[in-house]
Amino acid sequence: MIHYHCADIHPVNKCLELGGRHLLVSHAYPGRVRLAHEIGQSVLLDNGAFSKWRSGKDTNWSEYYNWADEWLCCPTTWAIIPDVIDAGHEAQDALITEWPHGQRGAPVWHTDEPLGRLLRLCDEWPKVCLGSSGQHPINSTAWKHVMDLAFNAVTARHSRLPWLHGLRMQGVGANYPFGSVDSADIARNNNRPQNSINKMADKWDRQQPPIRWSVRPEQQDLIA
Repeated sequence: MIHYHCADIHPVNKCLELGGRHLLVSHAYPGRVRLAHEIGQSVLLDNGAFSKWRSGKDTNWSEYYNWADEWLCCPTTWAIIPDVIDAGHEAQDALITEWPHGQRGAPVWHTDEPLGRLLRLCDEWPKVCLGSSGQHPINSTAWKHVMDLAFNAVTARHSRLPWLHGLRMQGVGANYPFGSVDSADIARNNNRPQNSINKMADKWDRQQPPIRWSVRPEQQDLIA
């Protein structure tokens, strides 16, 4: 499992300590995108939907498409296709249709959407991102149940799991066989006295999930 660490770290010399890691740059905070490509093993371009959702900012997806276009020339860079949190799967599918950069992007499935949509996305795309909805906070009982349902369904469909990416799921990624996860933990918490960037990155990068998914019981009364 690859851990993508948010590169929005200041000052710049601290960001340099993540050299050789896998880095995420959000369109909401794009200032480190060139540096990330200079020092990172690979780069994930985040559409910034979560940051914009929390702040109530409007989205301009044309700007995101144009920004991503330059960096997707790098073969180890990929991008998260725009999504709107808590907007329903019809709106998400419309945004996928508008995406101009083909399979260098990965669509997002949210935990409040039908499992059938997740299976369809896995059939059509080489990477699919899993994101939480407002009614399923990460690591809550309801969230764990939906995640179990999701991995059960994908495992039943595929003899080998496709590449699933956990959005903001670094802290729980070791519980599920993701291909990759991301987090802003280092960017937000490296200034705490007990923390250092390299120690934090080493801790996360060492955390790996089981290779295979063992189907878990499905308790219908827990579905939120």
